[in-house]
Amino acid sequence: MQNLYLLVPLAPLVGAIAAGLFGKPLGRAWSHRITILSVAVSFLASLVIFQDVLAGHTFNGTVYQWMTSGDTSFEVGFLIDRLTVLMMLVVTFVSLMVHIYTIGYMADDPGYQRFFSYISLFTFSMLMLVMANNFLQLFFGWEAVGLVSYLLIGFWYKKETAIYANLKAFLVNRVGDFGFLLGIGLVLMVFGTLDYASVFANARSHANELVPIPGVSWNMMTAICILLFIGAMGKSAQFPLHVWLPDSMEGPTPISALIHAATMVTAGIFMVSRMSPLFELSDTALSFVMIIGAITALFMGFLGIVQNDIKRVVAYSTLSQLGYMTVALGASAYSVAIFHLMTHAFFKALLFLAAGSVIIAMHHDQDIRNMGGLKKYMPITWITSLIGSLALIGTPLFSGFYSKESIIEAVHLSHLPASGFAYFALVAGVFVTAFYSFRMYFLVFHGEERFGKAHHDAHAHADAQHPSASSGQADAHDDHGAHDTGHEEPHHGLAPGQKPHETPWVVTLPLILLAIPSVVIGYVTFEPLVHAGYFGDSIFISEHHDALKVMHEEIEYPLSMAIHALATLPFWLALAGVAASWYFYLKRPDIPDAIKNKFSFIYTVLDNKYYFDRFNDWFFAGGARGASRLLWKFGDVKLIDGLMVNGSARLVGLFSGVLRRVQTGYIYHYAFSMIIGVFVLLTIHTWLE
Repeated sequence: MQNLYLLVPLAPLVGAIAAGLFGKPLGRAWSHRITILSVAVSFLASLVIFQDVLAGHTFNGTVYQWMTSGDTSFEVGFLIDRLTVLMMLVVTFVSLMVHIYTIGYMADDPGYQRFFSYISLFTFSMLMLVMANNFLQLFFGWEAVGLVSYLLIGFWYKKETAIYANLKAFLVNRVGDFGFLLGIGLVLMVFGTLDYASVFANARSHANELVPIPGVSWNMMTAICILLFIGAMGKSAQFPLHVWLPDSMEGPTPISALIHAATMVTAGIFMVSRMSPLFELSDTALSFVMIIGAITALFMGFLGIVQNDIKRVVAYSTLSQLGYMTVALGASAYSVAIFHLMTHAFFKALLFLAAGSVIIAMHHDQDIRNMGGLKKYMPITWITSLIGSLALIGTPLFSGFYSKESIIEAVHLSHLPASGFAYFALVAGVFVTAFYSFRMYFLVFHGEERFGKAHHDAHAHADAQHPSASSGQADAHDDHGAHDTGHEEPHHGLAPGQKPHETPWVVTLPLILLAIPSVVIGYVTFEPLVHAGYFGDSIFISEHHDALKVMHEEIEYPLSMAIHALATLPFWLALAGVAASWYFYLKRPDIPDAIKNKFSFIYTVLDNKYYFDRFNDWFFAGGARGASRLLWKFGDVKLIDGLMVNGSARLVGLFSGVLRRVQTGYIYHYAFSMIIGVFVLLTIHTWLE
């Protein structure tokens, strides 16, 4: 079985190497065949391992020890348990769908083989992360997904916006990863090992230790957990390290689906769940996690309301849903967070790939203001988008309903001080999510056909009044920027009189295959994952964090839970959000413009994304440039060149000038100097006696 464990991550790695190093002689067809086959093998192997784990067989062992330093060994090892194998299935299945979809989406791109290599390498990196049994391998996978995401976001490397986006993602993640590395360093200092099992077994004995800093009374476990979570804030795009995720839309749509659904952004949620034995020892850390998640869930949802780029709307929904998962972690409902991670992976991948299908049909125009009425032209994309949207807003019987409802209930039962604010944020977020999700759905698939016209003709006046309104749309037409002409921008949008059409089967087949679990996976897995304690010893929950236990006692079966939800506040808020978006954007489209003009200040704040980007550009980027100028002008020019290099040269020259006057070449001058020297020495000798 150990060979099968190795096969899961190594198969995508082999595919990545084949397409990356030998893509040119292999050609396009064999490059995608090899990479798709490798991920399919990984998925099938994960299925076999899943069956084995359900039968009660787990594994925790070293595969390869590559270094020993003192008493610390650095190893490649696997921990195969119920939490791991669930993540393996999600990652490999979604990755397989993205690989198949890429055949159609990237068909005209000159970097075809390179893209397949990258997404296979991304899959390998995420699998190494989730299968790790020690902090070092976790950090390897953590950094590897960050590196490959940098390559994928900037895949069209001649576009300035893509270059800016991937640098932004890389730098913001380095901020989080610095905290993550400090947390791992503290783990090594306190426990003397990086092995999960050893750390978790001895965690309680270190629960009351303080950080060894004079004058500081911080709890060691709280410090470790918060530092580790700062890493999760970067990877899972939590406030205030969320700013990179919307800009990651500069990458091709398949990678947007892979990053947002099953790999990089879920790494933080998985990591905190895996570290539950540590987090359960610090209520302070759990409260911190809950507050950050609640802020992200609500306030990132608000930003989705003002977006006009179809991919950015879905991106902000990802931010919001990651906030829901993070709040569940803070409420010690780790199994519920993983449950939502799983259901979200399917319907969010579906929504991104459906958005990509629309973009293809619209000839790479991403602005929802230029769409409308696509239902009759793209029936498969329409119905799958509807399914994804219904799952996203938590419609009863759809997959997202069971996981979102469980999160809200767990937070409601939590006794942490932050639970009141978190509960309000999540319930309010239900309305916001429904509103922006169906705003996009109605503007894209229903109403007036706005394609084939001059772009933004109905919005030119508004954009002139609010120039910043178009700033968020700078990339609204730049997906597929590399197609046909290397990396130059082609013409975007349908020509007058041109009609969209449904996309090829390699695009629609993954949509159908993702739509099925988006409907049924929540209903099928709710009982084992949430109620029956599927995760077992994979997740630890302290006795005094009883929210999940109480929820288990009150829980209903899936069907009765869906029926009962019809009388709850979240359901009616979701229904109100759908109804409001239908009325505003199909019946009375003048109302949104009137609201925007009436509350222009709020609109401007939202359109500028709470000014986080401007603040970061001014404070951090501007501060770094200012510090660089200071170090250059003062440190380099004046201190190093002026004082140390040129100054020392001038000092030597001055000293040499003095010596030159003393060294005259006349013997009587030297004799006189010797007499003076002897006189001085005798005088000193006499004083000393």
